[in-house]
Amino acid sequence: MKINTFNYLFLAFVFFCLISFGNLEIAYPEEIPLIPLRDFFRNPEKVGYSLSPNGEYFAYVAPWENRLNIFVQKFGETEAQRITSVTDRDLAGYFWASNDRIIYVRDQAGEENYHLFAVNVDGSNLVDLTPFEGVRAGVIDDLKDSDQEMIISLNKRDPRFFDAYRINIETGEMKLIAENPGNVIGWLTDHNGLLRVAITSDGLNTSILYRENESQPFENILTTDFKETLTPFFFTYDNKNLYALSNLGRDKTALVVFDPKTKKENELIYENPNVDVNGVLASDKRKKLTAVTYITDKLHYHFFDEETKAIFQDLTKKIPGYELVATSSNRDENRFIIRSYSDKSLGAYYLYDYEKNEIMKIAEVNPWIQEKNMADMKPIQYTARDGLIIHGFLTLPRGIEPKNLPVIINPHGGPWYRDSWGYNAEVQFLANRGYAVLQMNFRGSTGYGRAFWEAGFKQWGKKMQDDITDGVQWLINQGIADPKRIGIYGGSYGGYATLAGITLTPDLYAAAVDYVGISNIFTFLESIPPYWEPLRQQFYEMIGDPVKDRELLESVSPVFLFDRIKTPLFIAQGANDPRVKKSESDQIVAALEKRGISVQYMVKENEGHGFANEENRFDFYRAMEEFLSVHLGGKIGP
Repeated sequence: MKINTFNYLFLAFVFFCLISFGNLEIAYPEEIPLIPLRDFFRNPEKVGYSLSPNGEYFAYVAPWENRLNIFVQKFGETEAQRITSVTDRDLAGYFWASNDRIIYVRDQAGEENYHLFAVNVDGSNLVDLTPFEGVRAGVIDDLKDSDQEMIISLNKRDPRFFDAYRINIETGEMKLIAENPGNVIGWLTDHNGLLRVAITSDGLNTSILYRENESQPFENILTTDFKETLTPFFFTYDNKNLYALSNLGRDKTALVVFDPKTKKENELIYENPNVDVNGVLASDKRKKLTAVTYITDKLHYHFFDEETKAIFQDLTKKIPGYELVATSSNRDENRFIIRSYSDKSLGAYYLYDYEKNEIMKIAEVNPWIQEKNMADMKPIQYTARDGLIIHGFLTLPRGIEPKNLPVIINPHGGPWYRDSWGYNAEVQFLANRGYAVLQMNFRGSTGYGRAFWEAGFKQWGKKMQDDITDGVQWLINQGIADPKRIGIYGGSYGGYATLAGITLTPDLYAAAVDYVGISNIFTFLESIPPYWEPLRQQFYEMIGDPVKDRELLESVSPVFLFDRIKTPLFIAQGANDPRVKKSESDQIVAALEKRGISVQYMVKENEGHGFANEENRFDFYRAMEEFLSVHLGGKIGP
């Protein structure tokens, strides 16, 4: 049983006291302590456990010199060996390339030009495999059957486009195996490691190119509008067809089998009537699909395989009260790493021995967090002004009657993303300080089908923002929110929604925190990273065309509406952010200062799109805690 992915996962970190507020101070019962800020935002004790292919070792990431580094431990031994020694910035991720060698990922100061490094399990033979300045590397296929090579993507030849290379993981020697003609946005290999699929885009239309083997040219087998997609996930185990996520002729994305010879779907495997399929599990050893996942109130599984279903049912009995995911397995699929989690805890890692039917806890992720002091995250829904149902999550502070509370509205980033149930350090931190926190999946959020996603097109500051405003009104109507103590906080698109909230509805919010948010849609679109360039026309369709939709974009860009701002504002920005440039924050700060309005502005010179370094997170959340306390009356912790 194994989760299949075709790009390496980067650990994304988007991490966000001593003044009282007189009569607005919140009364806390003694049994709910104020938890130190650092306990919410410090690096985890141990995280990211992964098994070596032969199952003889496991690796994990843990702090050393205040930075997350990789440790390796052999089964049966009590001590782990640290094999990396980074001190400037946490590693972004890692994986096993062979039984003896690990690949890890890192960038410099948040600029997101990721390099791939290889190191032996004893820490020797450290090599920067992609030592190219200003180049971003990705992994197409780790080639599980090869201990010497993998297939990677690099935009070395042209920063806009990623070519495919076969690379030696010992020496870094590489060979170009597919040159990107300028429109390829993704590559896919078969189970033999042959590069056989390319995904292309002209900005508005997406095509799937296919070939029988690497000696043949690619043939276009399907072209669709970008709104109607068929995304190949991986090959069937006979390497003849493709498992794909498709919304062709349907609203919700389903798992299908696509035949590249007939150029048609030939089997519908699973479709959920309410939400998109979001993940696929398979057994490489047994060469079969085992389950799909989908998210409604929580993550759910639909099993195809009775053996996998029985394992999950057994594990649920052994670890009751938590959600469970399998995060790693060895090649023989008789040892698994199981991760537990809930809305009140980042949970723990367990080693599960399938043949012995034994499970052993190996680490708590954040043992300093006591679940009894955390708040419940409850799924909710409300109706927007045009009748659309909006789903979200409401977290209420413990030990306080849920009436007339200070509130933080927390719109997610993306915006083509969605909030989900689970432990959220920011939300728990704010709840511990006495705030109710509302997260909503406004129209345009993913996971709810094509119509809901498309309902957000060209609706920045319009209906998307109305959905957020309607959530505020729902809380007021419920009697939960004090209308005079409502704050808004978000990062990236959530930062845009924060600025839009205090310009388009200037009387609604009493405090606002914008974290790496967009203030000027024109300059945002002008300064996108070069490797987003193939999708520019798609952005114009989804957000607005700077020429054709100029009036629309001016009407919803906060920098042009700065004279409406009356809400106290705190802005935080990474100086090296490649997605939302520092100029986005500079513009709104400068505009307000011209009006004689001082803005609390925090810039971190060694950060990008979010603060990854622990000390910067502490600074940001400490400043935010004080700011919100002054303007909304929440508590400040020790």
